[in-house]
Amino acid sequence: MLKRSFFWGFLLVLLVAVSLFYGGWRQVQAWLYEPITVAEVKQLTIEPGSNMANIATQLEAIGVTPNALALQYYSRYYGFDEQVKAGEYTFVGEVDAPSIMSKLVSGDVQSYSFTVPEGHTYAQFVEILMGHPVMKNKPEPQFSTWGQSSGYDSPEGLLFPSTYMFTRSQLPAEVVNQAWERQRSMLRKLWSDRAANLPYKSSYEALIMASIIEKETGLASERTLISGVFVRRLNKGMRLQTDPTVIYGLGDQFDGNITRKHLRQKTPYNTYVINGLPPTPIALPGEDAIHAALHPAAGKALYFVAKGDGSHAFSASLAQHQANVRKYQLQQ
Repeated sequence: MLKRSFFWGFLLVLLVAVSLFYGGWRQVQAWLYEPITVAEVKQLTIEPGSNMANIATQLEAIGVTPNALALQYYSRYYGFDEQVKAGEYTFVGEVDAPSIMSKLVSGDVQSYSFTVPEGHTYAQFVEILMGHPVMKNKPEPQFSTWGQSSGYDSPEGLLFPSTYMFTRSQLPAEVVNQAWERQRSMLRKLWSDRAANLPYKSSYEALIMASIIEKETGLASERTLISGVFVRRLNKGMRLQTDPTVIYGLGDQFDGNITRKHLRQKTPYNTYVINGLPPTPIALPGEDAIHAALHPAAGKALYFVAKGDGSHAFSASLAQHQANVRKYQLQQ
């Protein structure tokens, strides 16, 4: 009788133990594999050298995982705890242990972006970049450092205007290097496929021309036409006489209103008084402007004047140009 009681007692204890074990196992499976929904974006910054126990605790605290201990042991069991990358992470939507660890191990960190439009200057590029909250209190990029190998004396025109992605851990100089590499690569590619008989001694001179074209028109249809005018003027030994170069040369002196005095003021950039191209670009040209500089439209036009609607009137003679000035600018 005693043996039978012991048997049933042992069986009962075993069943309870198995039941508890199974229930615990099911609970751990739920913590690890049943997705939870993170309704609002949650952020976590993992510093270099952080251990998984601390990371799991923080993830539980912000509501990304239901149980820090389960995530910690899951990570250790699969060997993920030694592979977690430092950085800033964001979590939103459905998450579970595999997706969390996949993000941390792959280094899928939060990225940010900023955009510099075509025609902006190098100073404006840096201003927009340094104005981003992530770049606050970081060292401003210095041309003497990032541009040391460029061989140029000025950073103007050397950066490709576009949208750039970066992480919180990156420095402004790293972003500038990306833009410099893109512009250099773009210019190299387009220069190799340039039209024949262009008046440029180097790809840098083409970049200077592209920057002028970029500032002269916002109409894609006019870029090659304006390029054609400037190329013909250079080939004939005529001065470019383009206002954007004057404005760039005036710098802070320019108040938004260009005058006759400005057109006569001698600066290295005033193409009303200097021959040929200015010494450097005057803005950051995009791909289309560079392509236009290297593929000018054929024709006879040597002049153009703004019509007031964003487009220009082109002419082959000075007399026709003066008539266009009276019509579109003096409204006579």
